[in-house]
Amino acid sequence: MRIKKVINNSILCAVDGKGNEVIITGRGIGYQRKVGEIVDETQIEKTYHMEGKKEQKKLRELVEQIPLEHLRLVSELIEYIREQISQELNESLLITLADHISFAIKRKEMGIEFTNPLSSAIMCYYPTEYSLGQRCLQIIEEEYQTRLNHDEAAFIALHIVNAELNTNMSEMYDITKLLDGCVRVTEFYYHKKMDRDSLNFNRFAVHLRYLLQRLLQGKALKNLEGEEDVLFREMIQKNCKIHYKCARRIATYIETEFEKSVSEEEMVYLTIHLKRLHLDEEEKKDLGE
Repeated sequence: MRIKKVINNSILCAVDGKGNEVIITGRGIGYQRKVGEIVDETQIEKTYHMEGKKEQKKLRELVEQIPLEHLRLVSELIEYIREQISQELNESLLITLADHISFAIKRKEMGIEFTNPLSSAIMCYYPTEYSLGQRCLQIIEEEYQTRLNHDEAAFIALHIVNAELNTNMSEMYDITKLLDGCVRVTEFYYHKKMDRDSLNFNRFAVHLRYLLQRLLQGKALKNLEGEEDVLFREMIQKNCKIHYKCARRIATYIETEFEKSVSEEEMVYLTIHLKRLHLDEEEKKDLGE
């Protein structure tokens, strides 16, 4: 590997034999080194690589702005997160999460803390990711003796979900707000509060999450026009009238707030999830819970 840029005594930007840009860290690895020289591989402690050119540039800029120990910490956090979930994570999570956590630690040192107005919604709709966010805060406290605001668990959770869905943070905020709105519309329609701890509610929330993502990215399911497909939609509309009507109200809400149309195909799957929610509640009544 050849040196492309000396960032500081402990960090180099280099190019490997395949022409890929990498970030290399190691004690004294950049001391008195020059562009074009061969990297002393015996000094390498850690190598960071991004596949995309834009991500390579962002990573190079990031390591010039944050302490190396923050990058190391977040790299370890992401390794832990990957071990806990099966969902593939976008490689940019290292960049976005390191930037966020480094800034949060600096803000804490200055006595500045941010609150997250979506914390309750994030805790409800992304419970696995929120739990991982809480664990990350514990690790940060153990490593730095810095106790970050508990709302940071929600911020971290959103970064994880963002990496799962391959969206950006702005889109994730929109999706979360709309998801919460859809649930409120549903509860208003049925005149009852849903059990947010139930498996069917979790399935419903996950379905809404991916529905909103598809709409946002212009990848919504289109209506299938085969005879069996049409008959299936008609059967769902006929046999699940109450739940289909709720699905229609949710679709109207999405169209009003999101300016995106919900296809009949999407409506069918939404109706099925609403039916499952209803059955879940009926089963609880039968059991006297």
